[in-house]
Amino acid sequence: MNRSGVVDLPLHGGTAPYWLVKRMKSLAHAMFELVVDDYGVDGLIEKLADPLWFQSLSCVLAYDWHSSGTTTVVCGVLKSVIVPEEFGIGIAGGKGKASKNTLSDIDTIGDKMGFSDSKIEELKYASRISAKVDNACVQDGYQLYHHSMIISEKGEWAVIQQGMNPRNKYARRYHWLSSAVKSYEEEPHKGIVGVRREEEVLDMTSKGSRGCKDTSIDLVNTSTGELERLYKELGGGKKLREGQRTLLDFDDDTKDAVNAEYERSKVYRLPMRVNWDALRVAYDKRPENYEQFLNVRGVGPATVRALALISELMYGEKPSWSDPVKYSFTFGGKDGVPYPVDRRTMDETTEILRDVMKEARVKVKTIC
Repeated sequence: MNRSGVVDLPLHGGTAPYWLVKRMKSLAHAMFELVVDDYGVDGLIEKLADPLWFQSLSCVLAYDWHSSGTTTVVCGVLKSVIVPEEFGIGIAGGKGKASKNTLSDIDTIGDKMGFSDSKIEELKYASRISAKVDNACVQDGYQLYHHSMIISEKGEWAVIQQGMNPRNKYARRYHWLSSAVKSYEEEPHKGIVGVRREEEVLDMTSKGSRGCKDTSIDLVNTSTGELERLYKELGGGKKLREGQRTLLDFDDDTKDAVNAEYERSKVYRLPMRVNWDALRVAYDKRPENYEQFLNVRGVGPATVRALALISELMYGEKPSWSDPVKYSFTFGGKDGVPYPVDRRTMDETTEILRDVMKEARVKVKTIC
């Protein structure tokens, strides 16, 4: 995954004014005509999957350069102006309640584009697993609330989703591109942008977590009763009283290096609750790899974290605790940062782009 710098995405109040949204839609429509004409629909998909290109797009559209609305408003604008019949691209999902309509949106887009039932199911799977990975496998403190999937007429796709940290009110955006995904469970992102690099992030998508994932699968395929015993031995499900001893106190190899960290940081504290019913289902299904495990209904962040910590503390297979996280202005920003939107210039630019497209079409007809 490419990483290049960091971009702040703080929560900003209010809504985008109508006059700005109207211009954003007109400019976006004109711009995307040019992009599709030059790069094709799959080229557009690739650009939207690039977190820095997407950030620049928001700036060009004069929305903002660093707010959480960069994602939600821009994706909403694109969904309203990019229709399958005209561009050969459809956009599913969105913010909040709209994200819950992603699967039905995929059905609609699939029908319009003539996709087979198997292709539609493949797209739905990509939508679900990308959300599961960013929710459960990258535990960075950002709760997902936005999920958009951009689908081309050729069946290629990009996912743009965003999470919010309720403590610091900052957002983090996750980008996926179908052609770049070699594995859903290992470094699948095209890029991640956020406010800062967090100190302790459980990243089960990292190559450094391979051994931990293998051990987690071994644990899942162990009887659930034995897994519960290991969990309780490590103090899982209990709040430690001051002076209370755990299994770590008797492990000479980890006593000095790990036990002190365990006491002063939450990073090594097992979740209070684990979905044991989901683990029983997983045991019955006998997953062969981590992706199959993630697809078990009910497996969430707590279950993933519990298995990762047992793998590290009991068997020495450490997961990655390194944050996988990763700028441009043209017409101003809605909050007047870095300066107020220049409406006249924005309108003139939109007309120029439209004229360019008209002239290009005339030249093509003349040549033909």
